[in-house]
Amino acid sequence: MVNFHHGLPLAQHWGGGTLSSSDGQHIPVAGKIRNATALPRYFRHQGLTYYTWTSDQLSQYGTKVIPATVRDATYVLDAILDNETELTILEHATDTAGYTDVVFALFDLLGMQFAPRLRDLGDQQLYRMSREQNTGRLAPRFKGTIKQSCILRHWDDMLRLVGSLKRGWVTASLFISKLQAYPRQNVLTRALQEYGRLIKTLFILRYLQSADYRRRIHIQLNKGETLHALRDFLFVGDKGVMRRKQYEAQTNQALCLNVVTNAVII
Repeated sequence: MVNFHHGLPLAQHWGGGTLSSSDGQHIPVAGKIRNATALPRYFRHQGLTYYTWTSDQLSQYGTKVIPATVRDATYVLDAILDNETELTILEHATDTAGYTDVVFALFDLLGMQFAPRLRDLGDQQLYRMSREQNTGRLAPRFKGTIKQSCILRHWDDMLRLVGSLKRGWVTASLFISKLQAYPRQNVLTRALQEYGRLIKTLFILRYLQSADYRRRIHIQLNKGETLHALRDFLFVGDKGVMRRKQYEAQTNQALCLNVVTNAVII
């Protein structure tokens, strides 16, 4: 369905299929479900999150059921790397929950641009390549220095990691989860963070400089958020409540909702 929609002339009016975004939609559950968690801000009792990927043509090319309390950044790369459609995703937008320095690094190493809409952008720390680098009027914003030696020392390790992700030997979410589970940061995590800070700095400078770029990201994120309302309307089974206890059944229900949503979009 995504490929059929991609080939429609009207779909080209919305975008070229190279930009996408992802966001979570909170779903309440009924009964005792192992992977459901309490989140009083959104649920009266417990719930899950449907994390969905939306192209700039409004088609949804991926969905995943995730715990409501896990940060979106853990999963943001999964559907992009597992994408079997004709969409060629080159740039991806999220809100702040989808961002970490490691995610910035992984996107760049994979040959893509990560473009989050960062909350409290003025509080983001920028990094220069060396203390001697002249940053002019932006000097007060540059409060850190990139540890180039750390990046160079572990460059081959980072490339091997990216090769494993591209070949599907390991999912990005599993790798990021393993990094987060370490009681102390390992050397690969530090190298990815340093490289990610460099890429993040370049992105923020471009974001601040170009109103058109900011508008482009904002429009794409609005597309995904608008589809949440459509999905809420279409999710009539079990009165919009997740009752499946097994993860496979939950995933099937989420995928069915994607199919119906894409049918409406077409």
